[in-house]
Amino acid sequence: MGAAHDTRAFYDDLAATYDLIYGDWEGAIARQSKALERVIRRTRGAGPLRVLDCACGIGTQLIGLAALGCEMSGCDLSPAAVARAAAECEARGLTADLVASDMRHLPHPDETFDAVVCADNALPHLLTDEDVLRALREMRRVARPGAVILVTTRDYDTIVVDRPVTAPVQRGGAPDRRVVTTQLWDWHPDSPVYDLTHLQVVETSPGQWSATSRTATYRAWTRSELSDLAQAAEMTDVRWATTTETGFFQPMMLGIR
Repeated sequence: MGAAHDTRAFYDDLAATYDLIYGDWEGAIARQSKALERVIRRTRGAGPLRVLDCACGIGTQLIGLAALGCEMSGCDLSPAAVARAAAECEARGLTADLVASDMRHLPHPDETFDAVVCADNALPHLLTDEDVLRALREMRRVARPGAVILVTTRDYDTIVVDRPVTAPVQRGGAPDRRVVTTQLWDWHPDSPVYDLTHLQVVETSPGQWSATSRTATYRAWTRSELSDLAQAAEMTDVRWATTTETGFFQPMMLGIR
């Protein structure tokens, strides 16, 4: 996706253990999908919803939205993540149209969806105005008139000023399989771009641990920068909603087709 490190390789490698980042992945699926559905319903009202998750990963948002009755399509740059999402849907008796693809080139017809979701800081893997604009235009293209486009990112307005070099340690896994995850952030000089090294340490047996690292590149896009690009992509009523307003764990940019 135009990054200094291979984004697809990062998520292909992470797909098998992504859920272990969470202390309670099933709980996260339920909470995040309920928050997203509430926001979509405020725009689209009652009735059937056809939704695209254009950075679906292993299905954290997609699975929950499907369980809530949405007709789901999903795509992701990582074939391994898409395969994991498909397996998770099948295990739960859920259906979703899933395909590996780049969000800058969505494999869907014009005016197909009631909502397009791009969650969990996926868009900032794109590092240039041109690439972000291309992705936002694709999201708008596949949205029906009046549909809502939802993009969630880290709170970069603060981050780009503070330029942290680590992220908080997370404990996940299961009672018999402890997992510790943390991140190292290496900022490019005089730039909002940083390389994120994801460290995951898994307890393989009592007192024995195995460590894995993988690196991806992000850009700390501010809310005003992304709003300007969304407006350039011809979205209307572009605004940002806080975590308090939406119940979602990241700030959310909303735009209308």
